[in-house]
Amino acid sequence: MMMGSPRLLMRWLLLAALLACSGAAFAARTILVYGDSLSAAYGISKDAGWVSLLGERLKQMHPDYTVVNASISGETSEGGAARIAGALAQARPAIVVLELGANDGLRGWPVERTKANLAAIIRAAKREKARVLLVGMQMPPNYGPEYTEGFRRTYEALAREERVPLVPFLFQGIALDRAMFQDDNLHPNERAQPVLLDNVWRALRPMLGSTSAAARPGR
Repeated sequence: MMMGSPRLLMRWLLLAALLACSGAAFAARTILVYGDSLSAAYGISKDAGWVSLLGERLKQMHPDYTVVNASISGETSEGGAARIAGALAQARPAIVVLELGANDGLRGWPVERTKANLAAIIRAAKREKARVLLVGMQMPPNYGPEYTEGFRRTYEALAREERVPLVPFLFQGIALDRAMFQDDNLHPNERAQPVLLDNVWRALRPMLGSTSAAARPGR
């Protein structure tokens, strides 16, 4: 019995090491949502916003991920570029969902300026080994065909040049439906939030891998 004790002890130590490695593999990874009022749940309950809904969906389908929302109402791509280093250092994300540029467009900023700022954010995330999902926006037709088309193409070009996945248009499926917007006709209401989530989810889900709730430790 005494001779077998060291072997038994080694087996327990090996098992403990394996369990520790397994636990590390399932440690929650962070998705940083980095946007403006469209992601900050402006004008509605924060729990009803698409980012909060994303957190709930992840709990059910990908419990190895958690969400940090660093979105600020009124944020521009320039403001986002200025604070990205601090946001990355604090959240240490595995994935950054980048939803900025709409306020640039509403102010009529040159599309080259927006593109340069968004590129700076993407590259900062990449330097920290985070993957990036770029969320595209479009401007209403009253800004003129030249500007609106240039603005739309900016996201396509940036995604191609930086080799990051793209949500072509956050408002896909709601843009022409007045019932989906608040009184300002700019910000989606609570009813629209699940649609926004689904638009993002289609591009985000392939980035998450195959981990599901069934793979949670202890099950």
